[in-house]
Amino acid sequence: MIDRERTFFAVLLALLMYPNDNLGGAFQPEFVKPLQNLTIPLGRDAVFTCHVEHLGGYRVGWVKADTKAIQAIHDHVITHNPRVSVSHGDHSTWSLRIKGAQKEDEGLYMCQINTDPMKSQTGMLSIEVPPDFIPEETSGDVTVPEGWHVKLKCRATGIPPPQISWRREDQKEIIIREPFHDKSTSSNEKIKVHKVTEWIGEELHLTKIKRDQMGVYHCIASNQVPPSISKRIIVDVHFPPVIHVPNQLVGAPLGTDVVLECIVEASPQSINFWLNNQGVMIISSTRHDVQVVTKAPTKGHHSAHPNFNFKVKMLLTIRNFTKQDVGTYRCTAKNSNGDFESSIRLYDITSAVKQKPISSEVSFSESGSEFEHHHHHHHQQQHMDGELVELDNDSLDETAEIEHAEMGNRPLSLDNTVQGHVGSTQFSTPVTGLKPRGGNRRANGHQHSASRTSTSRSCGAATTLLVGTLPLLLYCR
Repeated sequence: MIDRERTFFAVLLALLMYPNDNLGGAFQPEFVKPLQNLTIPLGRDAVFTCHVEHLGGYRVGWVKADTKAIQAIHDHVITHNPRVSVSHGDHSTWSLRIKGAQKEDEGLYMCQINTDPMKSQTGMLSIEVPPDFIPEETSGDVTVPEGWHVKLKCRATGIPPPQISWRREDQKEIIIREPFHDKSTSSNEKIKVHKVTEWIGEELHLTKIKRDQMGVYHCIASNQVPPSISKRIIVDVHFPPVIHVPNQLVGAPLGTDVVLECIVEASPQSINFWLNNQGVMIISSTRHDVQVVTKAPTKGHHSAHPNFNFKVKMLLTIRNFTKQDVGTYRCTAKNSNGDFESSIRLYDITSAVKQKPISSEVSFSESGSEFEHHHHHHHQQQHMDGELVELDNDSLDETAEIEHAEMGNRPLSLDNTVQGHVGSTQFSTPVTGLKPRGGNRRANGHQHSASRTSTSRSCGAATTLLVGTLPLLLYCR
């Protein structure tokens, strides 16, 4: 009787001290927390943790559910994958670690306890993959003639699928021209133009591309998995040279330095040179300085690519200007797409206006609104308040005659349209506001036909005679 009581108390004490053992199965193992799903970037470590209580003598195993491949049982790794390991803490926390997870490690993992029936829980391992361009489906550098259509494309893989965006390297806006139909009219298809700093989409269409759209375009692929990637695509637009001349007529005093200027736009870069009035190419010397000034690169542009700076300034400096330098100078630009030439007329401004004896007569009517001009073979002159101012034909023999131009106090302006560019004519030394001298003058033994009184009445009409293209403003006080 005493031995039986002792045995009963021993079993009871064992159950109280080891409730999770198999001595009576009073408590079955249970999962405390669910197995968490994991989403990690490619190459990071993945760790599944299984929380168990009352494990007792049971064992924890790990299985890759989709392939039925056993990863580990209790403390022992079964798989041959060297990147897989297991660990535990006080028999209640069991972990499966996959070091540097790869795409093939993705899938459903199971933590199970070998009870009968078996208890298990699962967790999904998802691998995020950063973007990667598909080379055969991504554009390279492009060279096209101006006015053509350009299609740039960028395609990339990644998990999740990456978003493709486009930006210009120089931070300028991207010009998008999209066709559309206006339902209110029966006209042909129209083009809608808008500008964006960023374009979203795998393809970027540059319709009827223009020279100011050339540059570097960045295709950027991003899916929130570091790192984002970018491809640099150069778009080069070719066109024949075009020359804009700010001043087509330049006058300067003798003995001074004269600068002639032409602005050239060309892509690829053109060969630029000057021809003098004899048609001979001008090179830098003690009397001539030939320069080509390139516009500073735009922010973001790489100066290593020369075509981005398609606009240059041609400068010709003529030192110590002499009579022999008078004439027409031509600036010429040539590239593989064509050539262009423009001219500048250079004259001596100091000899254009002189005082000489009277060689013609100018008579005014009483109304002052009409005049009669008797032309002399070698000289032209105008009467202003009893003063005769004479123009020398020797310096104006190649210019055209502009009749009855009423300009007030403004200098003469010519149309400088060259290939769509318009500028105003300027003079190195403008001659305006010539002041008449006091007193009457005689020439060739003849007294001027109009008296000071009649001339004074005629000044109210403010009639100006312009000869050639030199702006001479003659007025009466």
